[in-house]
Amino acid sequence: MYPEHKHHHNWLIKKTINDKLRARLPVLVGRVLDLGCGTRPFETDILEYADEYIGVDWSNTLHNLKADIISDLNKPLPIPSVSFDHIVSLEVLEHLHDPQMMLSEAFRILKSGGSITVSAPFMWWVHEAPWDYYRYTQFGHKYLFSKAGFVGIEVQPTTGFWSMWLLKLNYQTSRLIRGPWLVRLVLRAVLIPFWWINQCMAPLLDRLWPEENETAGYVVTAFKP
Repeated sequence: MYPEHKHHHNWLIKKTINDKLRARLPVLVGRVLDLGCGTRPFETDILEYADEYIGVDWSNTLHNLKADIISDLNKPLPIPSVSFDHIVSLEVLEHLHDPQMMLSEAFRILKSGGSITVSAPFMWWVHEAPWDYYRYTQFGHKYLFSKAGFVGIEVQPTTGFWSMWLLKLNYQTSRLIRGPWLVRLVLRAVLIPFWWINQCMAPLLDRLWPEENETAGYVVTAFKP
């Protein structure tokens, strides 16, 4: 899973994505393909249930290249059709200039009855530039997945308004940590408790004052008939 370092400004978004995937783990049996695997943070957890884990990433990754298959997800993949039971792709879809290609290839690669689990940001800052192209609403996700042929499409928000807003505030305040090392040390000492408190409070505020149209992102699950 993503590391959830509680002294960081963004551990909450990592926890929410981890929690969504953790709920899916028991069904991820057989062969699992991770599209955009990065540093393979989910491999160990997936292999508690799956027989095999294969990671795909491209050579321009900004993370350490640890893929089993090096390929551009914007193009047809060198993977046989109907060869995997499940596919995961977490925080990758926004980085593809042709997301429909990736979803269509995922549909081709999946066995009948297989599932795909995808997460992508919605209200989030531009990151890993210049490879950051899109933000998707729940309706955009449903359109792209149904166009690729998937059924049983379920789109879940990762957060409510308060978690989204406070995380964005934390990202903004993290940019204040600059200058000589002593200044950075003092600023971090002040900000870490602030980040920790608001990330602990945010999920409670989301429950007390819900807003379904404000979220940091979405997690989509869908199936190949």
